[in-house]
Formats: sequence, structure tokens, C-alpha cells
Amino acid sequence: MTSSPEPKRARTDGPSAPYLLHYWPTIPGRGEPIRLCFEATSTPYTDVTNTGPDSGMKTLLSLTSSSGDAPPPNIPHFAPPILQHGDLYISQLPNILLYLGPKLGLVPANDENAIYRINQLALTALDGLSNEAHDTHHPIAVGDYYEDQKDAAIKRGKDYTRNRLPKFLGYFENVLRQNKGSEYLYGKQLSYADVVLFQGLDGVSFAFPNAVRKLRDGGKYKEVWGLYERVGGLERVKAYLGSERRLGYSNGVWRYYEELDED
Repeated sequence: MTSSPEPKRARTDGPSAPYLLHYWPTIPGRGEPIRLCFEATSTPYTDVTNTGPDSGMKTLLSLTSSSGDAPPPNIPHFAPPILQHGDLYISQLPNILLYLGPKLGLVPANDENAIYRINQLALTALDGLSNEAHDTHHPIAVGDYYEDQKDAAIKRGKDYTRNRLPKFLGYFENVLRQNKGSEYLYGKQLSYADVVLFQGLDGVSFAFPNAVRKLRDGGKYKEVWGLYERVGGLERVKAYLGSERRLGYSNGVWRYYEELDED
């Protein structure tokens, strides 16, 4: 299959307001699909908490404080990531992706229903490869330490790697097979759903290396891993992945605990 051209950033009339991402520093987490969308389209942005001497934490904490004020007419934010674009402040990762997709050229412009289908795919990837992956190491209480719920985490981790993860991979394998003549999940071009799936696959590969290796070597999900290699091999994405801007995994959504992985 021939390679598809990388998407061009959507044009805007007049000078564009800068994009500012407010998220926890030093971890990829739920801010990473947003960063990847910017990087894949060569869109300038500022990763506020990872830039500057004060790392922007004061701003982030003020935006997410239970008593914090949101610049009118914006509304308060429960948690990051938060996207600032001109006077607009929005949070919740799927909401941000829904906003950015058309602006960055990551949704086909000639298909009025594309954004809903792409959003469906992105939400499914976030459910299976981000939210459920996170819940393996915090299956009981988000506010408790991993060590306080380790037994439940081990049980949850084994169910995830043996049942839930293969189910989600199978779903995306079917989506890719049905999108005949294309290298991507929907239509003929890279969409933000492809970016979200790439990041989810990369995250679970870190968190469950043995389980993912077995699933890859089993050969059932060739289309899925083909997409993973394809997105990661895009010139702009590849350059980003090899740069200092790409933050390492640690204590975010995707965490490695040997006992949660397959033997």
C-alpha cells in the first residue's frame, strides 16, 4: 500500500491566536494526544508547564482550583488538560480533540459527519487504552497509593491484558479492515483518532511490554500495529518522538508494574 501524504495544517483567516496547553509537568498522560496533534501538523504551541522557570504550575493550579475563577465567559475546570486558544479555555481531552480536529486538518473537510465518526473512534481508544489501562493500577480508589490496592490491581491487570486489551485491539483491527483502500481508521487521511490510537498503543506497550509483545507476535492484529508504525513513522511525529519535547513515562496514566504484566 502506498504511503499517504501527511496532513496540511488548516488555514485560518488573519493571524491565529497561539495555542497553550496546560497539563501536569514531566509526564505524557492525557496531554500527550494533544501534543501529538500539534506535532503531526506542525502547529506551533506552548506546553506551558514544561516551559519557563516556574513551569506554569501556578497558572495550572489556579485554573483547576475548586475556588478558582475562570476568565469570563469561560467556566471552571475540574482537571487538566486545559487548552487555551485566545480567549477560549476548554478542558476534557475528548472535548479539546473535538475542537482541534477541524482546525488542524485532522478531520476531512468535505464530510459533514466525519467528525462524529472520528470522535467515536477516539473515545473508544481512550476508553480501552487510556482509561482502562489507568484503572489497572488504581482499581479501587484513585486517591490511594498503588501499594494499598495491589492485590486488586494484579487481578485487574491480568483481566485487562488477557481479555479487555485484546477486545479493543480486535475492534480497531476490524475498523481498519473495513476502511478498504486506506491506511487510516477513517477516510483516506490521518485523523485525530489515529493519533489517539497511536498514543494508546504506545502507552500500553510501556505498561505491559510482555503482554503486548505476545499480542503483536500472535499476528492477529497486523492492521493495528501497521497503523502504529505508520503514525510513528510520519516525519513530523518521528522527529518529535526523538526530541526532548517527548516526555518519558513515569507515574501518569501508563505505569509499569512487573506484577501487572504477563510473564
